[in-house]
Amino acid sequence: MKQLIFLLLGLLLTGPVWAHGGEDHGDAASATPAGATSFSVAALSEQFEVLLRYEPLEGGQPADLRLFLSDYATNAPIKGAKLTLTNPEDATLKWAVTEKGPGEYLVEGEFPANKPYSFAVNIVAGQRADLMLLEGIKVGEKLPVAAPAAPSLFGSWKTILALVGAFALGIVLTALLFRRRRVPAASPTIPPVVYENQA
Repeated sequence: MKQLIFLLLGLLLTGPVWAHGGEDHGDAASATPAGATSFSVAALSEQFEVLLRYEPLEGGQPADLRLFLSDYATNAPIKGAKLTLTNPEDATLKWAVTEKGPGEYLVEGEFPANKPYSFAVNIVAGQRADLMLLEGIKVGEKLPVAAPAAPSLFGSWKTILALVGAFALGIVLTALLFRRRRVPAASPTIPPVVYENQA
């Protein structure tokens, strides 16, 4: 009887496995997570860190990109740097760079076609200089859309009803288990041993 009760309780406690989608368990992970509002590419050197952020771009349309420049060792923003950007794919493209705040630069220009581009960034900051490559600028690509939220465990009235039923069944089975349990018979009382006083 105990095995049957444990089996029933085990079946009640193990719920269904909810299916979920929108996950890639492969080796290659997407650089831009679903639900992001912008793309980003970054590069590091022994002196600088460069981060480029941009909203979806279209070929033949004006492009505004934000470039963040910081010191590699301290992560402090670098202000007053002279930045020159060129494209290895098309050397005729021109880009204007304007400093907007400490370490933040606005890059303006136009990509002619919907295809991947890269920037060769020439950086001169005080006595330091470096040439860095930002690859993977995706012109014409749309941001990944966030997958709809998975249904809540308690979102369906059928699920709630099943949980309440399982709880009630558990109470009934527990009551039956305690009702069937036998109370052991009282042990016989042993009269105390009386020693006679031997005189």
